[in-house]
Amino acid sequence: MSDAVELGQRPGRGRPPRYSRDELIAKVVTVFNERGYEATSMEDLARATGLNKSSFYHHFTGKEELLGLGVGRALDALTAVLAEPESLSGRPAQRLEHVLRRTAEVLLSELPYVTLLLRVRGNTTVERDALHRRRDLDTRVAAMVRAAADAGEIRADIDPRLATRLLFGMVNSITEWYRPDPSRPSPAPDIASAVVTLTLHGLSTQPAP
Repeated sequence: MSDAVELGQRPGRGRPPRYSRDELIAKVVTVFNERGYEATSMEDLARATGLNKSSFYHHFTGKEELLGLGVGRALDALTAVLAEPESLSGRPAQRLEHVLRRTAEVLLSELPYVTLLLRVRGNTTVERDALHRRRDLDTRVAAMVRAAADAGEIRADIDPRLATRLLFGMVNSITEWYRPDPSRPSPAPDIASAVVTLTLHGLSTQPAP
């Protein structure tokens, strides 16, 4: 797909407007989140973006490809967290803390895309692939939890997979209540810090500092 897509005729002007690829995907993801992926038709997407359906199909094979682009952005950002130097070296609890903090930050910065990811149910090939990648991330984080427990840095009486689900259940719940307000300073750093304090230090064998 080209970097920009023509979206019909701007009133009173001869040149059609152009949206970047990212802008177009952002509009589509908004519609998916508002209406639900399965309930969204190509007609809905055409109406929201200004493209007629034939133009849409010129650039995309269909809405499943668009879903893949949306959830893929979220998964790529979350996967990149585990490749950061702070996720790969240091004490196990330090690495786990970094992953928790950065995962919350990614969720807040990529909120529409992560919201879409968390709503997939595995009814299509794209959704099943997304769920497979999510499970892989969960497995890798559970290994971090297990390493921290084995090192005596966090509680060892909670199953690592259960602890991982509970930890990231709190992180993922942000999508249900956080709504950015452009008129106010972003609370994202405070939210990320609160996630670390309430989750990781809740597992710690030492009092929170």
